Amino acid sequence: MEGVIAVIPARGGSKRIPGKNIRPFLGKPVIGYSIEAALNSNLFGRVIVSTDSEKIAEIASSFGAEIPSLRPKELSDDFTGTDQVVLHALDVLRDRQIEISHVCCIYPTAPLIQIEYLKKGLEILLETDADSAFSVTTFPYPIRRGLRQDENGRIKMIWPEHFSTRSQDLEEVYHDAAQFYWARAD
Repeated sequence: MEGVIAVIPARGGSKRIPGKNIRPFLGKPVIGYSIEAALNSNLFGRVIVSTDSEKIAEIASSFGAEIPSLRPKELSDDFTGTDQVVLHALDVLRDRQIEISHVCCIYPTAPLIQIEYLKKGLEILLETDADSAFSVTTFPYPIRRGLRQDENGRIKMIWPEHFSTRSQDLEEVYHDAAQFYWARAD
C-alpha cells in the first residue's frame, strides 16, 4: 500500500547479545523473519531497515528490504529510543518526497511475528480514531499473585489481598509483546 511504511530498526552494536539482529535462527538471520513478514503481508509500499551496520544492511537487502542510508552514529548508541530511530527514517523518506500516511515499526528480533496481527493493527488505525496500535500478550500467570524481594532478601506478595484468590478469578492483564508498533505518520 502506497504511503504505508515499515521501519525495522536494527542497530549493529548490541551489548547483551552481540550481533543479535543477524544471528542465525532456524536457518536464517533473525531479521529475515521480520522482513519477510512485512513483505509478504502486502501492507507496505516500502520496507525500510534503519541500521548503522554495513553487514546488517547487506543481509537486510538480500531479504528485499530497502536501506535508504546508514543511520548516523548519534542515533546508534545504547540510549537512543526506537521512536527517534523511526522518526529519523521517516525524515529521510520525506526528504526524498515520499508521502507517508502510516508507519509500522517492526522489531528485527520478532521471528514469530504473524501477518494476521500486522493486518489487524493497521485495520484498527483505519477503522477507529486510534493514533497507534501495538502487539500485546497475556502474562503467563496472574500478576496479582506476583512476588517481590524485600530489603532483607525475603519474598513478599506485592498484592497480599490476593493470597487466597483463585488465579482464574483474577483479571487478565497484558504486556507489550515487543513485535510491532503501528502509528499514523502525522
